[in-house]
Amino acid sequence: MIGAIAKRIFGSSNDRYVKKMEKVVQQINAFEPSIAALTDEELQAQTDKFRRFLTEGKSLDDIMPEAFATVREASVRTLGMRHFDVQMIGGMVLHRGEIAEMRTGEGKTLVATLAVYLNALEGKGVHVVTVNDYLARRDAEWMGQIYKFLGLTVGVIVPNLSEPERRDAYYSDITYATNNELGFDYLRDNMKHERDQMVHRPFNHAIVDEVDSILIDEARTPLIISGPTDDKSDLYISVDAIVKQLAEEHYEKDEKTKNITLTEDGVEWAERQLEAAGILVGSNLYDVENTQVVHHLDQSLKANVMFKRDIDYIVKEDKVIIIDEFTGRMMDGRRWSNGLHQAVEAKEGVNIEPENQTMASITFQNYFRMYPKLSGMTGTAATEAAEFFDIYKMSVVTIPTNVTVMRVDEDDEFYKNTADKFQAIAKLIAEKSKIGQPVLVGTVSIEKSELLSDYLKQEGVEHAVLNARFHEMEAHIVAQAGRMGAVTIATNMAGRGTDIKLGGNLEFRIDDELKDEADEKVREKTIAKMKAEIDAERERVLAAGGLCVIGTERHESRRIDNQLRGRSGRQGDPGLSKFYLCLEDDLLRIFGPDTLFSKMMNANLADGEAIGSRWLSKAIETAQKKVEARNYDIRKQVVEYDDVMNDQRKVIYEQRADIMDADTLDDVVEDMRHDTVNAIVGDACPPGSYPEQWNIEALRQRSFEVLGIDPPIDNWLSEDGLEPQDIEERVAALADEKMAAKMGDDSAVWRQVEKQIMLDRLDHHWKEHLATLDALRQVVFLRAYAQKTPINEYKQEAFGLFERMLEAIREDVTRILMNSELRMPEPVQMPDLPDFLTSHIDPFTGENDASTPGAMAMMSALGAAEASAASGVLANPGEGDPYAELGLSRNAPCPCGSGEKYKHCHGAFA
Repeated sequence: MIGAIAKRIFGSSNDRYVKKMEKVVQQINAFEPSIAALTDEELQAQTDKFRRFLTEGKSLDDIMPEAFATVREASVRTLGMRHFDVQMIGGMVLHRGEIAEMRTGEGKTLVATLAVYLNALEGKGVHVVTVNDYLARRDAEWMGQIYKFLGLTVGVIVPNLSEPERRDAYYSDITYATNNELGFDYLRDNMKHERDQMVHRPFNHAIVDEVDSILIDEARTPLIISGPTDDKSDLYISVDAIVKQLAEEHYEKDEKTKNITLTEDGVEWAERQLEAAGILVGSNLYDVENTQVVHHLDQSLKANVMFKRDIDYIVKEDKVIIIDEFTGRMMDGRRWSNGLHQAVEAKEGVNIEPENQTMASITFQNYFRMYPKLSGMTGTAATEAAEFFDIYKMSVVTIPTNVTVMRVDEDDEFYKNTADKFQAIAKLIAEKSKIGQPVLVGTVSIEKSELLSDYLKQEGVEHAVLNARFHEMEAHIVAQAGRMGAVTIATNMAGRGTDIKLGGNLEFRIDDELKDEADEKVREKTIAKMKAEIDAERERVLAAGGLCVIGTERHESRRIDNQLRGRSGRQGDPGLSKFYLCLEDDLLRIFGPDTLFSKMMNANLADGEAIGSRWLSKAIETAQKKVEARNYDIRKQVVEYDDVMNDQRKVIYEQRADIMDADTLDDVVEDMRHDTVNAIVGDACPPGSYPEQWNIEALRQRSFEVLGIDPPIDNWLSEDGLEPQDIEERVAALADEKMAAKMGDDSAVWRQVEKQIMLDRLDHHWKEHLATLDALRQVVFLRAYAQKTPINEYKQEAFGLFERMLEAIREDVTRILMNSELRMPEPVQMPDLPDFLTSHIDPFTGENDASTPGAMAMMSALGAAEASAASGVLANPGEGDPYAELGLSRNAPCPCGSGEKYKHCHGAFA
């Protein structure tokens, strides 16, 4: 009560924070007359002046007001857009490493230019992170006009760029890229063998667009680079056939976590079936020998029972394609991990692609925390403010709108079942369509969007469906969703990146209607006519009530609902939003409190009858908070486990960098050799033991296997007072002598050999270590039954595994160097890395996405491609398709090395 009164009198902490920044806005505005009076050349010279100020000791904060005023004027001259005062506040928030929450249509893309320009002046690079390639290209080209006018360079990172192109983009003053491309480039950089092959430079500042989507929603799934393993297609098909015969009483399922387990009867039945099929070793499913069978059985169960066609995935062109649960798009080329995707492929009877083995991995949390300064912007962040601060140490600042929001948010309407709800929605849409009011409908799945489409057809309402099946047209459909009488059904509006303007979008109309028109006079005349039509149509839409937004059910996260709502009421436009719910909605069915169900059912709601109340909305919000809290726990768990790996990852990557940068590794190799000798002698001759207790035969055998020497141990044993330390010194001396003789006059060649062997062994053992940690993480939770904390057990065991990995690397490098006889005319030149499979997966729920199918086949072709590239000869497009039998994805990079997609290169002739 007292807090509410104080808030009304003094304002919230957010209001007070924003008010302080208004004083800086006044300083920026004071510069405007003098900046506007500058010529283009004088305005462009501002960049050199600011850089000089920085070299003289001034800070970015010192030059911020004048720099922001400069960007505002440059924007007016290049784009015809002047930053509002509230956008200046947004720019300050981004510069301070915080999150700017700005409503849809408030111009976040333009706001970013302020902080981007200011921070790029230091010359250390600024990354602007977007949710998809389309936005990265669009924003780099659109906002790039301001930066280029002011003398800064702009790069963009999109798929299928060559290594030099990527390097140039990263070394630009400003780089636009997607979160996935940035993360995968970082991982690939740390798999390369030469420093000049790396594309990233030291991290400086990142500004993340749609920060809640990238750092919250997608943060449940780590980025993974993987390679091929053995083909197990027959096993998947055999297990799938058995699982399809299971009865419902044979398993128990939990829809909240998408987990499923066999009952005791189910286990016995499965054992009999697996034994009859010759798959089971022995008769007990849970014997150690049947670990792989259990794994495949679990994944097949999940695929058949928990994953639904047209909701979680679709089948297209003999492929299972994942549907992104947050955006509703097809994630073509991405795959679930741990054999789940193969299990779904077996279920659907399509071609089964081989599984992959992890080679490098990182979570978005640990990737983005490497930036010294991280900031973000979105329309919906306040509901996740605690998580942003806990994990990323970023505060959320709500920026006031430039014009007061005029949208009306009506109470939710509740129906008994889906049919009644959809009939009511269809009738409302038909009414709005008759008066010309545009309608945007949000659904949670493809199935629901197509169901609603059927209802609208019955009502005779023309409409466009925007979902995963038609994602190619999404930008054009969204752009015109504000036209008179337009009805658009969208699976999810998060991160669409296209503004819905009432009356229509001029840029998209020009693209759609004038793309083939070459006559400039005709174009100018038509564009002028379009502008007049859009202005007139906008007035009619405003009179009809603006954009009407309808939600067909509540999403798990309140943010997604707010994103949908935020599409209406842009820049002070009128609008309407309303959600329709029923008892059969997933959120209420799975997460709603029992009291909600019982009270609703006891009310004996008649068919077609609707109710609405504040109590109902509160109950739904409670259910959403439960899901949000659960999802936060999952993300927090991902971070806790990845933090353990992250510490180890830093050590390995730092060692790789040191190896690549070193001119000579003689000291490192010698230390490894001596440590290996100490380990060999220590195992055979433990310190403090007597000679008669020593295992001389093991010492002799290990010395020969690892060091390639046969020490005269029998002669040494005849000496009195011989200690294990004496044995170590003598074996080490023999090993050193052999290595010195081996190097001879080819020391330069051997140094290169040492470097490549160390990198190769480091990568090999790190890959094996990742697989071991992944397996450990999947079973360590069972320690909770022994009253032990799983994460502590994981940390302890992971540390021990890491120590053993380092020992194995030392011994492996020593063994190869001591036993190899390499003679090369010149130092080895390592080829560029092949385009490994890349994936973005969730280790806890199995919901993940992997890279382009067919990339594994491409890897096998790269040997020949690299060989021809090394000799300066690349396969030529137009000479047929030498890669026809590899089964490459049409969108994969062509193995010939041209940099083009396969379908535009050799694949064009297939």
